[in-house]
Amino acid sequence: MEPSPAKGKAQGRLLVSTSLDAKDELEERLERCVSITTSITNGLSEREANDAITAHVCKGPQQHEEVCLGLFTLLLTEPPQAQRCYRDLTLVNRDGMNVVLIKINQILMEKFLKLQDVCRTQLVWLVRELVKSGVIGADGVLMTLMKQIAGGDISNKNLWLAENVLDILVEQREWVLKSGMLVAMSVYTYLRLIVDHGTPNLVSLRQREVDFCIGLLRERFMECFIIGRDLVRLLQNVARIPEMESLWKDLLHSPQALSPQFTGILQLLTSRTSRKFLACRLTPDMETKLLFMTSRVRFGQQKRYQDWFQRQYLSTAESQSLRCDLIRYICGVVHPSNEVLSSDILPRWAIIGWLLTTCTSNVAASNAKLALFYDWLFFNPEKDSIMNIEPAILVMHHSMKPHPAITATLLDFMCRIIPHFFPPLESQVRQGVFNSLTFIMEKRVLAHLAPLFDNPKLDRELRSMLRERFPEFCNSPSPPTEVKMEESVPLEMDNHVLDKEDGCYDNTDATFSDDEEELNNKVHQCHHDKNPCLSQGKKREFRFHQLKETYIDEPADITPFVDQLDEALKERVLQLQKGSDTETHCEVMQEIVDLILEEDFDSEQMSTLASCMAELFKSHFRGDVLPEEITEESLEESVCKPVCLIFRNLCQMQEDNSGFSVLLDLLAELYQKQPKIGYHLLYYLKASKAAAGKMSLYESFAQATALGDLHTCLMMDMKACQEDDVRLLCYLTPSIYSEFPDETLRSGELLNMIVAVIDSAQLQELMCHVMMGNLVMFRKDSVLNILIQSLDWETFEQYSTWQLFLAHSIPLETIIPILQHLKYKEHPEALSCLLLQLRREKPSEEMVKMVLSRPYHQEDQFTTSILRHWAAKHEDLLGEHIKALLIKNNNMPRKRQSLRSSSSKLAQLTLEQMLEHLDSLRLNLSNTKNNFFSQTPILQALQHVQASCDEAHKMRFSDLFSLAEEYEDSSKQHKPRRKAPASSPRSRKGAAPQPCNEEESASSSASEEEDSKPKASKRKRKTSAVGSDSD
Repeated sequence: MEPSPAKGKAQGRLLVSTSLDAKDELEERLERCVSITTSITNGLSEREANDAITAHVCKGPQQHEEVCLGLFTLLLTEPPQAQRCYRDLTLVNRDGMNVVLIKINQILMEKFLKLQDVCRTQLVWLVRELVKSGVIGADGVLMTLMKQIAGGDISNKNLWLAENVLDILVEQREWVLKSGMLVAMSVYTYLRLIVDHGTPNLVSLRQREVDFCIGLLRERFMECFIIGRDLVRLLQNVARIPEMESLWKDLLHSPQALSPQFTGILQLLTSRTSRKFLACRLTPDMETKLLFMTSRVRFGQQKRYQDWFQRQYLSTAESQSLRCDLIRYICGVVHPSNEVLSSDILPRWAIIGWLLTTCTSNVAASNAKLALFYDWLFFNPEKDSIMNIEPAILVMHHSMKPHPAITATLLDFMCRIIPHFFPPLESQVRQGVFNSLTFIMEKRVLAHLAPLFDNPKLDRELRSMLRERFPEFCNSPSPPTEVKMEESVPLEMDNHVLDKEDGCYDNTDATFSDDEEELNNKVHQCHHDKNPCLSQGKKREFRFHQLKETYIDEPADITPFVDQLDEALKERVLQLQKGSDTETHCEVMQEIVDLILEEDFDSEQMSTLASCMAELFKSHFRGDVLPEEITEESLEESVCKPVCLIFRNLCQMQEDNSGFSVLLDLLAELYQKQPKIGYHLLYYLKASKAAAGKMSLYESFAQATALGDLHTCLMMDMKACQEDDVRLLCYLTPSIYSEFPDETLRSGELLNMIVAVIDSAQLQELMCHVMMGNLVMFRKDSVLNILIQSLDWETFEQYSTWQLFLAHSIPLETIIPILQHLKYKEHPEALSCLLLQLRREKPSEEMVKMVLSRPYHQEDQFTTSILRHWAAKHEDLLGEHIKALLIKNNNMPRKRQSLRSSSSKLAQLTLEQMLEHLDSLRLNLSNTKNNFFSQTPILQALQHVQASCDEAHKMRFSDLFSLAEEYEDSSKQHKPRRKAPASSPRSRKGAAPQPCNEEESASSSASEEEDSKPKASKRKRKTSAVGSDSD
């Protein structure tokens, strides 16, 4: 099976790229080495060439590296020369192939997916040759190559790689047996891959994999034992294969047959699996993406990253098996720091919840749940980590409100796995789950478990099973156990998850208390006061306020890096370390920039230099950037730092200058070491006179970073700024919105960052910027979507958003459709802001339609209150609009109308809704002097509706229709039948005196009444002609 050709326009000889891609730095360096090597050997015989490159290698380490990398690259790109290049490489290298091994590992971890097919084939061939030669370190390279075999992928390329690596392992079996770690890693990898290779066309490959694993497990079981409990999980998945079934029986019933030291399966199940094994089943690209999501993506904004991951790795039927690998990796490897746990970074439980809810196979779903609970089954607090069991309990806790079915299925699985996992060990499994739940309580991951286990949203049978299995945790909350202050984990868990839905929210700054008793008292009070920390309505999110740390200036330690620099750079860097005043630092920094811009600068040193600078200038990234008093002088002084020298040089260069890209590369390297450099660059571009009009430079910087995307980079930098300095965030906001409108106005991501941290004074300042024309935060095409997004934000954040919206001059008609998304219990903030804005507006038909389309609830007074206000201020206009809408909806076919209202997710205006709202308005106006319901248009419309509606509606709205009946009776009594009633306001004014005259004549005498009727008829003819338009 050869790999299929890669798509894309191949420009380089090593990597696949398109015409839009920048030249890869590694590829350029390797091509330079090829040029040097070929220039030495051109025109020489084979013997002369060997002598020439040997002589060149002896000149020094740099020449040695150039020749080795040149031969290595030729070997990858020129298959006909591969044998000769490998022979020359073995002859000339002086470091046991160390240079080549490092470069192979780099390519495997960073560039393998981009390799040309020929180069990929040659790389595998080279690894095979290194293994044959017994090169020290080849086992590490082979394990890295195995990591590139993706789980849940049966594409030709992946199968080709799996088969070739297996060939190497089988052919060089004796060499493999010398490395215990390689034996264990190989068994772990191929036991997992056997599951994917179950189709008929892969029978031969699967059989080879089974034979390979069986051989190593029987011959070297104790070396495989280091895998830990996940070895049992993998063996369970393949236990029905005949050869595996025999091994499985020995594992359960005859452990001594596998190894004298092996006492039984319990010994294996109580051994925790090392992170190395859990990580080896994710490719480097998968691992990078997952780590990015769990360390840089904000909770609530993860959808596009998850969608990308789903498309890339989880879109096929066979990829369902990968979910177990991902869940085990997240539970066992991704252990976030205190800082990440206390921030709003995407939590682990949210990713696991997404993986569980997107399962399309029942088998995959069961395996995924087992992967999630696997560490619970034999949990030992002394050996196992709380971080391994935390995601499962939090998935259940946080899913209870939005997705109770997920919580129910996980709780059900947790109960049923105890007796069914392995009946002879039922008591041990029960103890393991009990230990897990107890430890979760001790570490305050959840304050108590009763709200989870005895929740009314769970069905009766499940609650009964939970009470039976775990009676200790189903009781009402008791005072919390003492929190052990000597461990960092309890606090990080408590701070992170203190029940965003059900917990207590202290409005004081969140800090780590030095006083254990004070902490316990606070926790105790919070749980036992009836309502100590809950605000009315929406609960305030538990936030960590920035802690002002006291930094001790320690001398910068650049020892690991400085010796890797050339002499000129090393000298300047040491001067930076020794110097104290800023002016000297700036002068030395300019000299470093000049050295970087020289043509012979070795770009390989860029990363090392960036590491030195990040360490040397760490004090520059602490504290506030923006001066307390903002003047031209103070701003200029604030940007006179050594790091700003790089910014200034960039501003002075043209983009087509070769030095421009070099300095951008330096900034990109520095950005990896010190992420704050991003918003410091934004500050410099706004504050410095030298950078006036150069804000577009940031876009070039964003594209040069590893992120490569302006939107992602900008959002991450603004997030870092938000966490460090809110004043600076407000200072940068006008420039960011005006310079990058496409990145800031298309979604509410940046707006949410701003309103989440500003205070009332900063809000007022931003509103002034908007009204002065310095800041535009909304535009017509996206404002509705942003306001809809804001409905999930906190109360103050929503009020701030509406205040900023109202500061713009955007017509209310643009956002009036949001009414269809608003629920009176869930969105009081938006409803109150809209209510105040609508009362200032003259009602249009579209506004009235949207207001009336809200579902009727007796407690929801929104529609009634705005209609009453309009009835008082714009009586005639509102009457006309309601008449038009009533008649229009009454004429709509009933069946079609009901279909529309049932199929649409948003509220549709129905006749019944309108009548409900009008009846509520009638009741509200009944004790007032308002004559809204005496208007002719309203009464005529009610007549029109009454004539065609069914008896049930006539009965339900009898009081409302009685108004129309009174009007009809008076019309029949005082007007000839053949005359149509006038309906427009104008006809009403013209005809108003007539009923009065008729009544007077009727009361005097019968003869006078007869004389008066013809005269009234003439007057009515003239009147109806005037009002004929509205009729």
